[in-house]
Amino acid sequence: MNIYAQKQRWKLILLGAACIIGVSSLYYTNVLVSKLSFEERKKVELWAKATRELVNFEDTTKDASFAFEVMQDNRTIPIILADSLDHIIAFRNLDSVKSLDPKYLAKQLRIMKEQNEPIVIEPGFGIKNYIYFRNSVILQKLIIYPYIQLGVILLFIGVSYLAFSSSRKAEQNKVWVGLTKETAHQLGTPTSSLMGWIEYLKTKGVEQNVVLELDKDVKRLEKITERFSKVGSSPKLTHANVAEHIEKAVEYLSSRSSRKVAFEMQFAEKQVIIPLSPALFEWVIENICKNAIDAIEGSGKIEIRLSLAPKWVTIDINDNGKGMPKSLYKTVFKPGFTTKERGWGLGLSLAKRIVENYHRGRLFVVHSEINKGTTFRIMLRR
Repeated sequence: MNIYAQKQRWKLILLGAACIIGVSSLYYTNVLVSKLSFEERKKVELWAKATRELVNFEDTTKDASFAFEVMQDNRTIPIILADSLDHIIAFRNLDSVKSLDPKYLAKQLRIMKEQNEPIVIEPGFGIKNYIYFRNSVILQKLIIYPYIQLGVILLFIGVSYLAFSSSRKAEQNKVWVGLTKETAHQLGTPTSSLMGWIEYLKTKGVEQNVVLELDKDVKRLEKITERFSKVGSSPKLTHANVAEHIEKAVEYLSSRSSRKVAFEMQFAEKQVIIPLSPALFEWVIENICKNAIDAIEGSGKIEIRLSLAPKWVTIDINDNGKGMPKSLYKTVFKPGFTTKERGWGLGLSLAKRIVENYHRGRLFVVHSEINKGTTFRIMLRR
């Protein structure tokens, strides 16, 4: 049962909707930019026409005020009037201070050449002058506006997602703590009662083997109760031999697994002392190994290798089972995810919590291949 498949689909739907909104915003802005750019060119052409009339103005009886008004009306579009050799004759709407520097004017001329086609003015005698112009400040802001808008939206979504994730994790932590404390409390009473019944059976002459097996099961219940009580609070780490507790966990599992399941252990050293919560650490090994037993379907090999680095102790648990696709490397640790019909999907999630939250280590899938096996890695600080 993969309860995250529906969640993944909703994420894709929301992502698709965000992409559609973004693309639509960019498209609409580009349409507006094209229209505004066209209008600005028409204004420049009108300005060029007025300039041409003033240059060719010969009849002093005619009113030239309209041409002057048109030229003065342009207060937004930067313009440069230059000859065929790029000698600047006049300019308008450029920085009045920087315009004193010829290099600034030359740079603006290059920008205008890249942005728009020039408008030709022929004052006569075969001379050609050119009016160059670039986008107005309003048009430039309109071009970059949708990108700024998308950036703000993405930032808002990112911050909201982080806040939601933190809130959800805090809520999950409360659920974990409440669940484990209640489980430990519920297990405590019948366990104590069973211990009393074992002592009673000993006085009644019941077969020793029966009493011993019952005693083992009760001790197992005591250990489970201890584990749940420690998960529900912050456990105190003590210096313990990690190799010894791996062997204990494997010994318990091998005695209760099929004989067709072979366990192999390879330790770089037999004495590896690190800060550890033995009860919880053995639980981690058991959960991962149980997952491996399910993967090999009751017949196969499970290898446990312990290696050392200056700051880390690395434990690799490898099986030759059915494996998993790479897309599930992280999903397998999420609460509720399981491929078994009757599974709760809490084992690996609990193991990851114990390793990373309580031991400040790491637990992840190193490698997995379909029908060839999976390798889980535990990294603990030395």
